[in-house]
Amino acid sequence: MTTIQILLLGGASGTGKTTVGWELSAILEQRCVAHCVIDGDTLGHIFPAPPGDPSRSRIVERNLASVWSGFAEVGQTRLIYTNTVSVLEEEMIRRAVRASSAGGVVSSEVEIEVEFTSVVLVAGARTVAQRLARRETGDRVDLHIDRSLRAAMLLQQRASESVVVISTDGRAVEDVALEVLDATGW
Repeated sequence: MTTIQILLLGGASGTGKTTVGWELSAILEQRCVAHCVIDGDTLGHIFPAPPGDPSRSRIVERNLASVWSGFAEVGQTRLIYTNTVSVLEEEMIRRAVRASSAGGVVSSEVEIEVEFTSVVLVAGARTVAQRLARRETGDRVDLHIDRSLRAAMLLQQRASESVVVISTDGRAVEDVALEVLDATGW
């Protein structure tokens, strides 16, 4: 049996997912722990939406399977997957990883187990607004802030009780990353 360990790192825009994801990668690299990172927020960035896929969920699943297959072919079994609502998408992620792992180094005759650690990063509205104002440009900043607040509410309402919630307010990125790593056991 092959076990694929996946860290689902979710959170609204401006909470630090991408930054923490790359910091996790740097720490794991220093520790010589094999892993890969996929920024899931880019997997469905397409306009217009594909026919019959207005939410872009099928293209995200297809793209995740495609990217993961390359990592599986070289023997990766640990994935850091950052995406706003990743912690709500375990089944889709499991399907994509299983399907593409079967075509990689992991043969289809080997049973594939997928283990998830789900973490949601949170930050106060003021912190999020400040971060997004620095990152976004033009008159769309307010739109990004509004979307972020709506995503935070969705995650708070729908995330499982088993999800680890970590605040990034006023904290160094490395400290947050180390707390996330503690949750994974990696």
